[in-house]
Formats: sequence, C-alpha cells, structure tokens
Amino acid sequence: MPPALIFDIAGIDLNKVEFDKDDILKVNPQSFEMSQLDAIVWHDLEKMQIIGYKDVTDDEFWIRGHIPGRPIMPGVIMVEAAAQISSFYMKQLYGFKGFIGFAGIEKSKFRETVVPGERLYLIGCMVKIRSRQFSARIQGLVGDRLIFDTIVAGMKV
Repeated sequence: MPPALIFDIAGIDLNKVEFDKDDILKVNPQSFEMSQLDAIVWHDLEKMQIIGYKDVTDDEFWIRGHIPGRPIMPGVIMVEAAAQISSFYMKQLYGFKGFIGFAGIEKSKFRETVVPGERLYLIGCMVKIRSRQFSARIQGLVGDRLIFDTIVAGMKV
C-alpha cells in the first residue's frame, strides 16, 4: 500500500499558476532540456510546503532512447524535478542566496510510470533547513496515482 500524501491537497486549485516557467528560469539555472519544472501552483511558507508540475511532452530529450516504442520518464529525471522544486522553494520563497547544488537523495521509491501527455505534480515539504543545507520530501503524482516518493538534499555551493 502506498504511503499517504505528505499533506492534504484537497481544496487546492492545482491549475492556478503562482509562478510560471519564466519565473522559475529567473531562479533556477536549469534550462533547455534540463528544465524539469513548468509551474508552481501553490505554496505555504508557514508549513514549508509547495506544489508544482512538469508537463511531460512528446518532445522530451529522453523519449527517443528511454524504452523505444514505450517511452517512460526516467526515475532520475523525476528526482531532478524534485530537486528543482525544492531549490526553487529555498531560493525564491525561503530566501537562500547564491547557487544551490544537489547534495543527496535517500529513501526513493518509484511506484508507477509517467508517460508523454501526463502532468506530473510535485508535492513537497521542507524537512530540515540549516544555514547552508536543506532537505525536502517530495512526492510525484499523476492524477490520483502516487508515482514516486523521495527525500532530496541541497546545499549552498
């Protein structure tokens, strides 16, 4: 049985964009094919929570080679999306300055696949914040399916 969601998303408008791709590109340095975050739709500074999404299209760079004839989003790209939403939270909303590098991953579980044409929602909650480091628990959802659950860490570089 999959774990419960990190927090209840009922009542949150998942289509209301707070920060679009252009806003994200001003904060996160990943661009072109490495940009894995399309929008932020909700956040709560007090509870340190955030929701965003990635629209998976037929034009993704991994389509041609990741299971030809049956393209599925690689888990490592899902983790990259998790790192990007946590980095956005820490820089744009929490106020970290400078470059944030990927520092670790733990407890990752992949339960379902993501295919072109689906919207992958990223639901995150900051777990630990220190002066130079942070960690966040991120879950990926497509519709009501829990796709993955992970903890990513980042640090000021």
